[in-house]
Parts: sequence; C-alpha cells; structure tokens
Amino acid sequence: MTAKQHANHRIASQDDLGRAITSRLHEASQQLPHDVSERLKAARMLALEKRRQAQVRLASAVVASGGSAALQLGDGLRGKWRLLGAWLPLLALVAGLVTIDFVQDDFRAQEIADVDVELLTDDLPPDAFTDPGFAQYLRLNRTE
Repeated sequence: MTAKQHANHRIASQDDLGRAITSRLHEASQQLPHDVSERLKAARMLALEKRRQAQVRLASAVVASGGSAALQLGDGLRGKWRLLGAWLPLLALVAGLVTIDFVQDDFRAQEIADVDVELLTDDLPPDAFTDPGFAQYLRLNRTE
C-alpha cells in the first residue's frame, strides 16, 4: 500500500467513525428534553459558523525560498505588530550606525582642530615640520 493509499484509507476510516458517532448522538438526542436540544442546536450552529470563518481566511503572502513556497496568513493587527517587530531591529541598527558615524566624524574633526591649534600656537612655524632636516633633528634628539 502506497503512502497516498494509506492516507486515503485513514481518511475514509475517520469519516466512517465520524458517521457512526453522529448516528449514535442523533439517536440519543431524540430522547433529550426540548430545551436541551435547542441549546445544543444553537451551540452546533455557532461551532459551524466559527469553522466557516476559520476556513475563509485567505493567504496574504506567498513566501518563496529556494525551490519551495509557503502561504503566509494575514493576522490583521497582529500581523502589523509582527511586521513592526521585524523592522524595528533593522531601524535601530541603522540609527546606531548613523549615530556612530556622526560621533566619529565629530571626534576626528576635534582631533584635527587640536593638532592645528598646537601647530599654530607653537614657537616653531608650521613649515618647520615639513622640513626634512627638522625631522632628522627630532629623531636624533629622541634617541639621546
């Protein structure tokens, strides 16, 4: 017996079991008082309506991954919160990277400004620092 035949056989036996239970319940319900049978009828109608509503839900997206695809159900407001929860970490990451970039640029600008202030307020003129002889003089003085 193949897997498909086994599945069909199992579904058929489940259907048979359901019919048997239904017939027993129907026989027993004939002996119930009228008010109880009316409440049961109302409960059955409510259960059937809920089942119909559950079956009517439509897929809101098809998610494809590699060679397979899956349906993704829309959850209304809950789906919007899930979407926000998915995008929120990405937005936080981008905001953090922009903040880090801004702070680093400000820090670099401050370092360059400090070097400029030191050069301009030093006793030596700025051209002395570019003179190769002055660089040699500094190397000799450091080793002593």
